Amino acid sequence: MEHTDVPGDLTETLLTEQQIQGRLRELAAQIEIDYAGRDILLVGVLKGAVMVMADLARSLDRHVEMDWMAISSYGSGTTSSGVVRILKDLDTDLTGRHVIVVEDIIDTGLTLSWLISNLRSRGPASVEIATLLRKPDALQMRVEPKYVGFDIPDAFVVGYGLDFDERYRNLRCIGTLSPHVYS
Repeated sequence: MEHTDVPGDLTETLLTEQQIQGRLRELAAQIEIDYAGRDILLVGVLKGAVMVMADLARSLDRHVEMDWMAISSYGSGTTSSGVVRILKDLDTDLTGRHVIVVEDIIDTGLTLSWLISNLRSRGPASVEIATLLRKPDALQMRVEPKYVGFDIPDAFVVGYGLDFDERYRNLRCIGTLSPHVYS
């Protein structure tokens, strides 16, 4: 779906599909260098990271294993509830594995901080974070992603996996959602 398919719903387009794809290729190239000679497990965080995970994995010139977790700290609103629940756990044993958690966005960092702590308790060789987006002004918990696509303003964004009430995930761009949509 293109931004023109939702007229008036976005106040601006922050990132085009071409910008996103180009940056994911750059992140993949860095991952190739950093993990040369080592197997990696990409752990995607459902549902938002589906697009990022797919395109990042396809940008890698190596075999990768993938697994998924679903965790939640968001209700139907636009802010984190602060309570984290595992909705779907991993199928893969992390013992001795090099894990890269793939996220769509780091907002407050509360959920991701909890997740990283949880995964590190499972005995992996390493755990790093790759995120397409980070909101530095919204961070409440220190989270150190190794791979960051873009820093963005503290605004409610949708597209490329990011949603509002399960809508807008399939936008090819990332845009700022107009307040009239969620108020």
